Amino acid sequence: MDIDFITNDLIFIDIEATGPNFLKDRIIQLAMIKYTPGGERLVWNELINPGIPISEEAYAIHNIDAGQLARKPGFGLLADKIKAFIGAADLVTYNAYKLDIPILMEEFARVGIDWHITGRKIVDAQRIFHKMEPRTLRAALKFYNNQDLISAHDALADADAVVNIFKGQIERYQNATMTDEDGNEFISPIKADIQALHDFSNDPQMVDVTNRLKLNNEGVMVFNFGKYIGQSVIDVFKRDRNFYHWIQNKDFSVQVKTILKKVYKEHIDPKV
Repeated sequence: MDIDFITNDLIFIDIEATGPNFLKDRIIQLAMIKYTPGGERLVWNELINPGIPISEEAYAIHNIDAGQLARKPGFGLLADKIKAFIGAADLVTYNAYKLDIPILMEEFARVGIDWHITGRKIVDAQRIFHKMEPRTLRAALKFYNNQDLISAHDALADADAVVNIFKGQIERYQNATMTDEDGNEFISPIKADIQALHDFSNDPQMVDVTNRLKLNNEGVMVFNFGKYIGQSVIDVFKRDRNFYHWIQNKDFSVQVKTILKKVYKEHIDPKV
């Protein structure tokens, strides 16, 4: 199947890192495959010196060691080029919000570059897969394309696998109907339309990519963690300003801190 239905650049992305913590770990390999509405296919694949040790657990997965990265540039030296390559593209990845998107946002913020996903469509191939056929990247590739993933946890091989999974999902589900756990029926939710795929593969109540904040059924932003879970952000800040300052000084993502700073400034203290 050709990806000939897009009206905006579309990038398939995969990242290998020093570990699984998007706040503390760093990117060591970034692979991106870009498709343009004109049919062009562009590839970005770079090893990156993280400046910190690689965990044994991460090395066991991707087999990239410090020696391979010693002469590679740090993220800061590549950041402008990476941002330019991504441009205003929509993104497709596998398990988007656990590592790839959050760690990329943190890397940009760390070098003082404003990069965000506001207004950008994000398609999570894993969420589509789990909703339609609850399983791993290897299983997905075998299921949709009858292919074996030879170089698992090499970022470029994984990104290319996501390309094939994405194509296979559209081909398989274009006319399929899905019934969710609540009995709601969705007629042909999967189609060659990035907006529809974005809507289907994302949680409409999600506020940030780490899922620390969400919208409740009334559309009110609430905390999704800790002692104030389920409570209105504005109401909590009105009675506990220290909680805002605690969050700003702890290991929360730059996106969470930015969103909460805006809320605090608009509703609590404009001088913050």
